[in-house]
Parts: sequence; C-alpha cells; structure tokens
Amino acid sequence: MTRKDILNDPAIGNKAEAFEAFDDIPTNPNLDRTIGDVINARYGRRDVLRGMLGVSATTALFGSSALMAPNEATAGEAQSRYKFEELTAGNDETHHVAEGYDAQVLLRWGDPVLADAPDFDVMNQTAAAQLTQFGYNNDYVGFVPLNEAGTRGLLCVNHEYTNEEVMFPGLGRQDKAGFEGMTPELIDIEMAAHGGTVVEIAQDDAGKWAVVRDGKMNRRVTPLNTAMVLSGPAAGHKRMKTNDDPAGMNVIGTINNCAGGMTPWGTWLMAEENFHGYFWTDVLDADGKPDLSAHDDATQKKRYGVPGRWYAWGKFHDRYNIDKEPNMPNKFGWVVEVDPMDPTSTPIKHTALGRFRHEGAETTVSKDGKLVVYMGDDNRFDYQYKYVSKGSVSEDRAANAGLLSDGTLYVARFDEDGSVTWMPLVHGTGPLTAENGFNDQGDVLIDTRLAADLLGATPMDRPEDAQPRGDGTAYIMLTNNNKRKETNAANPRSKSDFGHIIEIKEDGADHAATHGTWSILVKCGDPSISEVGAQWNPETSENGWFGSPDNCAMDADGRLWVSTDQGSKWGKTGKSDGLYAVETEGTARGTSKLFFRCPVGGEMCGPYFTDDGETLFLAVQHPGTDGTKDLKGFERASTFEDPATRWPDFDPKMPPRPSVVVVTKKGGGKIAV
Repeated sequence: MTRKDILNDPAIGNKAEAFEAFDDIPTNPNLDRTIGDVINARYGRRDVLRGMLGVSATTALFGSSALMAPNEATAGEAQSRYKFEELTAGNDETHHVAEGYDAQVLLRWGDPVLADAPDFDVMNQTAAAQLTQFGYNNDYVGFVPLNEAGTRGLLCVNHEYTNEEVMFPGLGRQDKAGFEGMTPELIDIEMAAHGGTVVEIAQDDAGKWAVVRDGKMNRRVTPLNTAMVLSGPAAGHKRMKTNDDPAGMNVIGTINNCAGGMTPWGTWLMAEENFHGYFWTDVLDADGKPDLSAHDDATQKKRYGVPGRWYAWGKFHDRYNIDKEPNMPNKFGWVVEVDPMDPTSTPIKHTALGRFRHEGAETTVSKDGKLVVYMGDDNRFDYQYKYVSKGSVSEDRAANAGLLSDGTLYVARFDEDGSVTWMPLVHGTGPLTAENGFNDQGDVLIDTRLAADLLGATPMDRPEDAQPRGDGTAYIMLTNNNKRKETNAANPRSKSDFGHIIEIKEDGADHAATHGTWSILVKCGDPSISEVGAQWNPETSENGWFGSPDNCAMDADGRLWVSTDQGSKWGKTGKSDGLYAVETEGTARGTSKLFFRCPVGGEMCGPYFTDDGETLFLAVQHPGTDGTKDLKGFERASTFEDPATRWPDFDPKMPPRPSVVVVTKKGGGKIAV
C-alpha cells in the first residue's frame, strides 16, 4: 500500500491513523527468522494457529488450572491477587472505572502549569501560551515524591504528538491537503505542545490531588526551544555535526516522546519514538517518494524511515529538513534524561542506549547494583533491547550521573528451545566492524538497527513497553503485527491483529544476565473465536480479554497492569482501550480483569502507581479521534467542530482534550487490595 493509497483510504479518519498505517510497512529486510517462526517451532505451528496448545504447553503458559473444567477452575479465582469488581467492557463518550474507585481528571491539555501561564483559550492559541501550559497527547507518567508521606510530588508527563484536526478550529486534516493550512504560527504551537511537563501536585486531607500552579520545579520541555546535550559514544561524532552545532554535542528539543521510565535516583527518562515522521524533504522522485540518492547514508535513512513527512515542521524550521540538515535525524531516536528536581538543568540525550524508535525505558537494578534499562523498538519486525551500566547505582545521587553514558547495549535473540540470548552491540564484536560500515562505537549506536540486523536479532511483533520486576523477571508487550506472514517461537500468529505478552526469566534472577528463558503469558484477542488463536486462563471473563497490549506497570505488590492501544482497529474487539489487571502467578496465571476504560477514540497510557499503592496515574491520549467511524451513531471522522466526544469537559465550545486521570479508592487504601 503506497502513501497515496493510505491518504485516500476512506477507512482512515485522521493523520495519526494514516501515519500508523504507513508505519505498518516494515523497514527491516531481515525476516528469515521472526518471532512467529520461533513460536511455531517451539509450540507447534498447527496448534498455535488453531489457538490450541498441548497439555504440557498449556500448563507452562497458565498452570494446572487451565486443564480443569470450568467449575473446578473457579477455585482459582479465590487466589487472584486483584480485589475489585470487574468493569463491563464497551465504548462510549466518557471514561469508566471499577466500582468503589474515584477517577479524577487532574490535568488537561492547555491547563496552566507555570505561575505566569494564561488560562487556556482554545480559539486563540499561541506558542507563547502553550509553552507555559500542559501539552498535548499525554503518554508516559512518572512521579517523584517530595515528602515522606508521598502526598506531595512532581508529576513527569510525556507529550507524544498532536492531532491538528481536533486541536485547531477550522483546519481539518492536513496530511491529505499537503499541509497547506499549516502556518508557521500553528507549527510553533504544535512544537510547544510536544515534549514534556514537570508539575508539582499535592493531595489534600480528603485524598484529592490538585496541581500546585506556583510549584518552584514546574517546567515545560519542548522541541521548540529546550536546549539539550548529547552524551556517550556518539556525542561529538562526525555524523552528529550540523550547521547549528559543528561540534555535534548539542541539539534543540525532543520529539514523539512515547513511554519512558524513572531512574532509581529520581530522574525522568523520555523515550523518543517515531522521530522519523517529523523530517521533511522537498526532493521527491517521479512517484512522489523521497529521493535520497544524494545522501551518503541513504541506506541508514531508509532503515529508519527518514524522512517520514508526517509533519510540516521542515517547511519552516531548517533543522527538520534533511535537504538542509542531512545529519539532524541522527540527533533523534534516543532516550532523554531530565532532572525534575532542577528546573534549570539541561536534559541529556544518552547515545549509549542506542538509536531506534524507543517505546519506553523502564529501569531496574541488577544483583551487583548495575543499572538495567529494558527498551523496545516499536516497529513491525524490529527488536527488543536492554542496557546494562558499567558502574553501580549509588545512594549519592550525583555519583549516578554517568551510569547512562557508559555501559553495554544488548539486543535479544529468542530461540525455539525457550532460551533468550542478549547479544552485545559492541564495535569490533562479530560483524560490527569497519568492513561492514561500523567504523567505531558511535556508528554502532547511531545505526543500532543495522547493527542488530547483522547480529541476527529476532524480529518482533512491535515490541512496546517492557516492565522488569525485582526478581529477574521482565514482561514484554508485543502489540500486534498484521503484516506477519510467517511465525516464530516468540511471535506465534501470522497476521497478529491482537498481540501477545512475553515473560522473560533472566538466569540467576539477575537482570544483568546475558541469558535467560522466555514463555508466553497470554495471546491476546477474543478467545471465543478459534480463528483468532487467543490464549487466556479460562477464568478470564468476556470483559477481561483485550487486544494490543502497549504500556504496563508493576504496582507496590509486584502485580502486573497492562494498558492497551488498538488505534483505529478497536472495532475488531468492540472495546475501548483500557487498563487491565493481568495475573502472572499461581493458578490464576493468565487471567485478566478490566479496571478502567477510555472514552471513544482514546488510548490508555501511563500507568504509574505511587510507592504506597494508593494512587494510580493514567493518561488518556487523543480522546475522540481513533476509529470513530466504528462508533455506532457517530460513524465519521472527528473534527474540532464535530468530535465523537467532548471529554473531559463536555463543553460545546471545547474539543476533546488529552488528560491525566488520578485513581484512588473511595475511603482510601491500596488499589485492588
């Protein structure tokens, strides 16, 4: 399917849906042994495709309860560690939370977050105002407590992208119109709405949270004007040198910040995901595709999908136009570290963690004190990574400053025998030599994808968030891959519309180990339709199964929670995106329960629990946009003037607003306990 076909597809309702459809086209040329092939070899192709497994495989996935008759398996429900009455699945114009809980809208796009910020005026937006207000499309949420009780703290929020058709009045969808309506002023507002926000919040005696507008540490981080520095082996590399930075050590801003993480010492990690879509070129071939023939690094740019031309920033800002700044894309696709405790600090892009479409950057500590970061490259048929620092985490906060600059990046190979091997991406190791285009470690990290290709990493079904647990276990969210034709052990279904979750057990229960084992926790989708090939614990209700796992979190008791991102495909499930409690242990292993669901068109992001387990932060992204043509009674694309929902304000003069929601138990106490 070409870009023109996608733009003219009547089933695609907005630019974000078109962007995602275009990214369905894999850029990885090495598809001989994908995760689906490995899964088929491990579990048996016929049974996997039928959604059935043998006794030994079923027991390995879900425990002995999966072999019981339904009435026998009911006893396992008493052993579920999640204590709440399950929510009923569905899709409508508002959000819903399980009975006995409050879900309070805490922050909305445009809310003032700096002391001098003006009140939000949606009809008279400016970049200057947006730089002081809460940004658009909130994704990752982190929290840094400021007092021992945890009732005051800093909320750290990523702002991934913008939906101009519901953001600006009278504009409409711009990708189909060649961005003719995007003026320099509107583009600057878009840029100011990207990036991130640090804002102080406080909980009152009644348990309600509120923004501290004059918080001394409140700040915005944006691609419009936030100066950043580069660190690690690729900093200062010749391929990092640009007209505005001949030394290759600095860059303005960060883009498409999806998920992220918090370090043990309280800094915030912002993952740069679909950075390729922001770069522009005016040099096109006869078919209207970017002509990269004049670029020495054309192979590398194609592998990363650069330039994507899904934003028109490069028409007015030279740094996003590869005709004028051919090296600028190399300064994006990294993990950015921000110190929320110091609003004057300069964010750092850590090149040691590799350059790819980072979904997240969740951290843990190894047995000998090393920092470990798990990261997925969110593209069809790309890879799962982890980073292990050379030094150890210290109680001295300043001593941890170099841990993300000096360490080893690994990429995963999943094998049919259930083993996983973490292969080091180190210059001079195996094929990573000058003969293959890698002259130094900087080249290896700038071209992480190509280096992983050569090592024979396992192509995955869109690896999203990865959540480590302290016992050497990690959970990998594989959201979907409808382009898969063949399968492998860790990606078991051809044309996987619904995704699956992999559990990794590192050798010696040590996250720094280079070997471990893997298994499938659940295969997502409707288990009542055999052709889907879903696999859940039989205790999972019709409300509890889901599709497209995306973000995840561990609560204070080490329990797994999973949020979903079905995009425009939620019509295949009939359910909105939501947050699910997914059991990983005992007879209830593989059971899922619905706890929270989004308004129509919204994606469930976050989630993040406070240390005491009594507060849960969730981010509802792009409400009223995705898949609204499938909403019964609406059945059309949303616009500013005519959206599928006006959540959360339900004000006829206000479009839908991406928002952070805070969930607490009525009367207080730990969530789901």
